[in-house]
Amino acid sequence: MTVFAVNPETLKNTIAAALGDKIKHIGVALGEVTVVVGAADYLDVAKILRDAPDLCFEQMVDLCGLDYSDYKGIGREGSRYCVVLHLLSVSLNQRLRLKVFAPDDDFPVLASVTQIWNSANWFEREAFDLFGIVFEGHNDLRRILTDYGFIGHPFRKDFPLSGHVEMRYDAESRRVVYQPVTIEPREITPRIIREDNYGGLH
Repeated sequence: MTVFAVNPETLKNTIAAALGDKIKHIGVALGEVTVVVGAADYLDVAKILRDAPDLCFEQMVDLCGLDYSDYKGIGREGSRYCVVLHLLSVSLNQRLRLKVFAPDDDFPVLASVTQIWNSANWFEREAFDLFGIVFEGHNDLRRILTDYGFIGHPFRKDFPLSGHVEMRYDAESRRVVYQPVTIEPREITPRIIREDNYGGLH
């Protein structure tokens, strides 16, 4: 039996009815539904989205962190760090984007959803490693991409492109050592200077 995809507006209304005042914002853009919820309601919302019979989001396809710090200069207000989940209902053939903002910019903490969707395990570790978002309740929250001695979180907008330290093999001590970065920061975008009336334009 073929299950046809649900109309996004219909899905939006179904989610709005199921979540009620737990929703901070819900909208449809480019045929996809996005719902924003508060950190305090995040776990309850995740359970409803998984268990409600007319939602059935039994799979979490992706979870990633976002750093909105650069957006504050163009009029956007709100918290700096956000977590975005992409959910899939195989049984009802529908998708949803769920967003939640960490309330504290200095120490971003959100609940872990690993007990709801097992697939969140490595994704939450990645968001912790790259953005420094702590997932409370995660039973193995450690770095997953960077080295054990890595300092900082490389996907934060204020993290320097060259990093803080570099590593190299030291022949005398016969081991890999860390040292301050020796690469000089430089502009790598070529500067193009065109003479007047370039291309015959007047």
